[in-house]
Amino acid sequence: MQQEVAHFPHLAIFSLNEQVVTVEFGNAISDSCMQEVGRLHRLLHQTPFPGFLDTVPAYATLSVFFDPAAVIASGELKGNNSFERVASFVRKLHSSGQQPATAETTVVNMPICYGGKYGPDLEELAQLHQLSPDELVRLHCNATYRVAMIGFVPGFAYLAGMDVALETPRKQVPRQVVPAGSVGIAGRQTGIYPLETPGGWQLVGRTPLGMFNAAKPQPSLLKMGDTIRFQPISSLEFEKIYADKDH
Repeated sequence: MQQEVAHFPHLAIFSLNEQVVTVEFGNAISDSCMQEVGRLHRLLHQTPFPGFLDTVPAYATLSVFFDPAAVIASGELKGNNSFERVASFVRKLHSSGQQPATAETTVVNMPICYGGKYGPDLEELAQLHQLSPDELVRLHCNATYRVAMIGFVPGFAYLAGMDVALETPRKQVPRQVVPAGSVGIAGRQTGIYPLETPGGWQLVGRTPLGMFNAAKPQPSLLKMGDTIRFQPISSLEFEKIYADKDH
């Protein structure tokens, strides 16, 4: 089956499957792409079309989930099929210049214990970048981060805003087990593992905070658009916070 693609100024819309279209704003990580993704994400939730279900934002794309039967049944949307109708609505909404209501974002001051068993790659990364471990920690925690997207596993936060001096490739051989709360570096990104899982990011520290709890109404501690600031803590402080948290 040939993939349906609709090209519009500054974005492309293509059919992922019969129930999802993906809007692509570019092919690189940039502030402008992330801003446009966030804008359209909020607009669709505030001004949904008939049959709209949900959106999944990423760095430069927004996937839009919908009910094809409801889209076809609606007299409000124009097009020969559900893809054309949803693509047309999305294009018009994006090009309207309409601004969504201000998003509710949270500033999270996140404790992190750097190095040692909590950040087993910190010493190696410091040598790689010709820094002392303390200098690497300073560069990492002095930045202000923004949650660009949630993905990979439930609650995994991809953070934009890391100092470019810390850009580092993923590990050549991923670990079979990465502890929950681990904070890693991959390329120009910092990420936080919410659950114990395999992974190949360079681990510099760990937070004692619970990042994901499926039993809560809002399972993920973080959401797209939140601001994150890392605060270095000692291993004793880590263990105390970890022991006191709601597991």
